[in-house]
Amino acid sequence: MSPRPNPGGDDSIYRIAPYYYLHVLDQNTNITRIEIGPKTFIRQDNERVVFGPEKMITIPPRHYCVVENPVTRDGKGAIILDDSGQPKLSFADQDIRLTQEPFPLYPGEVLKQVLSACLSPMTHRPRDVLQPATPLRVVPANTALLLRATLDFEDESGDKRVAGDEWLFEGPGTYIPRKEVSVEETIRATIIKANQSIKLRARKECNDRNGVPRQTGEEWLVKKIGAYLPGAFEVVVEVVDAYILTDKKALHLRAHRTFKDDYGVERKSGEEWLITLKDTDAHIPNVYEEVIGVVDITTLTSRQYCVIMDPMGPDGKLQLGKRKLVRGEKSFFLRPGEKLEHGIQGIYVLGENEGLIFRCNESFYDEEEKKDRKPGDRWMLRGPVEYVPTVEIEVVMKRTAIPLDENEGIYVRDVKTGKVRAVCGQTYMLSHDEELWSKELSPGIEKLLAEQKDPLSDRGEHEKKGDKGDKDVPSKRDKTKVITFRVPHNASVQIYDYKDKKARVVFGPDLVMLGPDEQFTQLALSGGKPKRPNAIRSLCLLLGPDFCTDIITIETSDHARLQLQLAYNWHFEVKDQSNTDESAQLFSVPDFVGDACKAIASRVRGAVAAVSFDEFHKNSAKIIRASVFGFDENMKVRDRFFFPQNNLVVTSVDIQSVEPIDQRTRDALQKSVQLAIEITTNSQEAAARHEAQRVEQEAKGRLERQKIIDEAEAEKARRELLELQALSAAVESTGQAKAEAQSRAESARIEGEAAVEQARLKAQAGEIEAQSELERLTRAREAEVKFIREQNDLEINKSREISTIEVSKFKNLVDAMGTDTIRAIAVSGPEMQVRMLQALGLQSTLITDGTNPINLFNTAQGLIGGMYAPALKRPKSDEDLTS
Repeated sequence: MSPRPNPGGDDSIYRIAPYYYLHVLDQNTNITRIEIGPKTFIRQDNERVVFGPEKMITIPPRHYCVVENPVTRDGKGAIILDDSGQPKLSFADQDIRLTQEPFPLYPGEVLKQVLSACLSPMTHRPRDVLQPATPLRVVPANTALLLRATLDFEDESGDKRVAGDEWLFEGPGTYIPRKEVSVEETIRATIIKANQSIKLRARKECNDRNGVPRQTGEEWLVKKIGAYLPGAFEVVVEVVDAYILTDKKALHLRAHRTFKDDYGVERKSGEEWLITLKDTDAHIPNVYEEVIGVVDITTLTSRQYCVIMDPMGPDGKLQLGKRKLVRGEKSFFLRPGEKLEHGIQGIYVLGENEGLIFRCNESFYDEEEKKDRKPGDRWMLRGPVEYVPTVEIEVVMKRTAIPLDENEGIYVRDVKTGKVRAVCGQTYMLSHDEELWSKELSPGIEKLLAEQKDPLSDRGEHEKKGDKGDKDVPSKRDKTKVITFRVPHNASVQIYDYKDKKARVVFGPDLVMLGPDEQFTQLALSGGKPKRPNAIRSLCLLLGPDFCTDIITIETSDHARLQLQLAYNWHFEVKDQSNTDESAQLFSVPDFVGDACKAIASRVRGAVAAVSFDEFHKNSAKIIRASVFGFDENMKVRDRFFFPQNNLVVTSVDIQSVEPIDQRTRDALQKSVQLAIEITTNSQEAAARHEAQRVEQEAKGRLERQKIIDEAEAEKARRELLELQALSAAVESTGQAKAEAQSRAESARIEGEAAVEQARLKAQAGEIEAQSELERLTRAREAEVKFIREQNDLEINKSREISTIEVSKFKNLVDAMGTDTIRAIAVSGPEMQVRMLQALGLQSTLITDGTNPINLFNTAQGLIGGMYAPALKRPKSDEDLTS
């Protein structure tokens, strides 16, 4: 065990073991010296042990330590002492010591210890421990240490290093540290794979590994596959992956500065270009190239085309403002700056009822039409045809023929002359100088057309003021189609042409088709009870006969005010519908209902004002009819009231109700009416009572007579019943015996027929069984014979194939061994026996009696004890012979 340090220095004797040392302070001279073992040190009174005994510093192989404030040594390695005899120290300096003999630390020297991780022997967990020695750094392959000189020095190779210089120590190797050099960082090589490169940047002016001078901040690429270790002044910016190019993808690049690319083409700053599969299958962008994006190929089928704007010319420059037509089938890449106008378009396939309208943008010669086209020209191409427009023209629109029935039409306007016309009853295609024209109508007429009400069935429906109702929103009208209106039977519509200043009347049933300059005459009629103006709006005028109801207020001569509800039957009298003037009179009065009701009401008021209430109450119908229709020459009431303005005829007047407006008049009238009703009711009750008594007496007489008739009928029925009962008893007695005899005979007949049928069926069953058994035996024998025949054939085939195999096997065996081998096997036994006898060298003779011959060969074979018997035996099988 090594001695423990004694900081106090109180012991007098110190036994210093080998490789231990201690520091002794002479308190008289204040000089500290070192004592190195092995020795026994006796401390003097004026001395004091200030350090130790301490084990010397041991540096294992491939380790080093750092000693601060080292002692100064001369050229021979001896320690230099100062004037007081104490070792001279180099303060603020360091000494790196490698593997050597254990050495002590002189007074003033400090060992710089480092933390090192090791396992604790108690807990077996890693912990940090101060170690005096540091392992030398091993730099593996593809790794380097970036070194920086902290002091000026000259290395072993004679190179002078200035403080601040940087260089690399590249592996594989072991780095020996120096006090003048500091390790800044560990640089590892970057692996460059296939289709990869690394971008490097120079931190200062230097030469790269290929000897190319680089400026500060300059960037370049290294594309060589493998590990690349950057230089001391090189920084790896990034790893650049190559863009894989296919026949469907290209790379769009832009130059940051003027340079010559990898393909030897000089690129200007800001220039853009494409790299395709024709150039390379994988492209790594240069440091002066910017990848704008990956461009997909543009593919056109045989039914497509496109227009390229600003195409690239043969000189590689964009032709600004120009356009280029490309038709399929074709695949190409859009060059930088090029773009498609309206994308990829399909060729125009025009049917028989289709056409295209073109507008010329540039002057050119039309090969198809054989004529010159000027800018602004418009023309149409009709089908059937396939067409691809050139770059000089523009497709304005595609026209399709509009099929029109007899009752359909469209409004067409000529854009050159402005004339509008209606085309009806044909399939029509607009020309290049024509367009659809929208016909506008007033809101009222639009509403009437959209509602599509029947003028006859819906004539009683009219919208009241303030009553909006829940109605369906009418569908929007196509304003380019000819406006049609169905005029019902016994009705008429007036249409006014504002261009020709003429009106025409159409009588139903008919279909009205408006021309471009024609408008409907809208009717605003009075409606309701009492009549109020503009309550009913309609486009057609009903000719009647029809009726209308009105409520008017009258006053008698004795100032009794009454309210009458009158109903009028009317119709229009049209003698000749082809007469324009007569037809126009129908619409001369805008509101014929209001005009007629007012005229009739004024006549009734005038007539009633001249009579009293009692007289009017008794003769109200006569007074009103006379006032409305008037009297003829014979002082008879006429049967019609004619309006010559519009040929309206009122044929009858019906008084539906008469109600007094004054309350007292109404009460008096009510009392008289009740009294008349009561008198009428009493007389009707008396007449009804007398009639009821008469009907009752007649009914009683008819009842008595019916009773007598019923009793006679009952007696007659009773007699018939008794006769039937006697007849039934006789039939019952004789019928039982007859029925029994018939049943026995029928039973015997049925049993006989059943026995005969049973015997016949048994015979058929036996015949069927015998036939089936015979057929079964026949099939069984045939199957057995067939089986035996096939089995024999299989045996014959098997024997034939086995014999063929044996013959082939023996033949192959003989061919494999050869004739010489077989002959050698056959004569090997006798030849060997002869050789053995010759080898024995027998000189004597054998005498026998001559009767028993001696086989000398067998004798020789016996002499050698059958050593070669296995070799002379014939193989037992073909396999043995082969082996």
